[in-house]
Amino acid sequence: MASVKFENITKEYPKGIRALKNINLYIDDSEFIVLVGPSGCGKSTALRIIAGLEDCTEGNLYIGGQPVKNVRPKDRNIAMVFQNYALYPHLTVFDNMAFGMKMRKTAKAEIKERITGAAEMLHIEELLGRKPGELSGGQKQRVALGRAIVREPGVFLLDEPLSNLDAELRAQMRIEIIKLHKKLGTTFIYVTHDQTEAMTMADRIVVMKDGTIQQTGTPKIIYENPANIFTAGFIGSPRMNFIEAAVILYEDSILLKTDSFTLPLDKTAYNKDILKKYSGRKLIAGIRPEDIDCTAGNNGYVIDAVHEITETLGYEDYVHFDVSGEKITARSGRKEKFKEGTSVKISLDLKRMHLFDKESKKNIIY
Repeated sequence: MASVKFENITKEYPKGIRALKNINLYIDDSEFIVLVGPSGCGKSTALRIIAGLEDCTEGNLYIGGQPVKNVRPKDRNIAMVFQNYALYPHLTVFDNMAFGMKMRKTAKAEIKERITGAAEMLHIEELLGRKPGELSGGQKQRVALGRAIVREPGVFLLDEPLSNLDAELRAQMRIEIIKLHKKLGTTFIYVTHDQTEAMTMADRIVVMKDGTIQQTGTPKIIYENPANIFTAGFIGSPRMNFIEAAVILYEDSILLKTDSFTLPLDKTAYNKDILKKYSGRKLIAGIRPEDIDCTAGNNGYVIDAVHEITETLGYEDYVHFDVSGEKITARSGRKEKFKEGTSVKISLDLKRMHLFDKESKKNIIY
């Protein structure tokens, strides 16, 4: 078990391409951290620097409190699970799991003991005599995890390990990996572009974009208090609705005026003194689909809308509306039925609304 610390880490490739820009991050011993972001955000580069497969251009990396900049990958006490499993096709599952230990000349009795323990933990005891070609995708992923477990590393690095699996198997393997982390009590650093994996698995999420950290926090904090427009839009499905509007002071009220409707900002969760600073300026208002009531209930501020289309998922619907040119999506139960083109009234829960500075893109509460 070990902590991991990024200290002013920058990674620059030829032609001035910066994959990471002055990254500072502390990952506690036994923590499950998920690095999440779109392709090219730098999350896999960060993982490869921890593994020693890439060298940072600037800054320092510490594992277990010790600097590892000049420490070879095999001496870093880490194990990595890749997206493509990387199993030897000509070896049995047992020999795949034993390969690293044999190279380190581990005693045969210890090899057998470790593999038996890992196989029982992952429920793959009956697969030890098979070769990878005889396994399903989920079984191969379990073997790859088992090969990492038998190394007894201080840090597990998992690089999009579930992306090749179908949806049902991904959900099953998410649960298995969470259970595995709890059993082992080891530091897990998990890279994914899938926000569902990030939200369901992480102790803390690190949201990344363009080589920088946008926000770090628990899944609850990231979801309920996004630091900026990128985090607010990236985390959550369907994505948060965004509307550009101007702040207006009218008598004793603070209003948010869009091209199609006006909202009373004094009913939001934001401090009035903060809101007054934005008088005459434009903000980006954000509200999540689940904070919009398609039945114009009494919990929110009612506006007029036109129903465009409904996406039916079975257990719920995503309902898309047009509000004088603004496109708004609501999450709805299965009871509400709308005809295309019908005028309806919907209500917005203003207490759940987020406000972002138009220029900086940051939540004005930060």
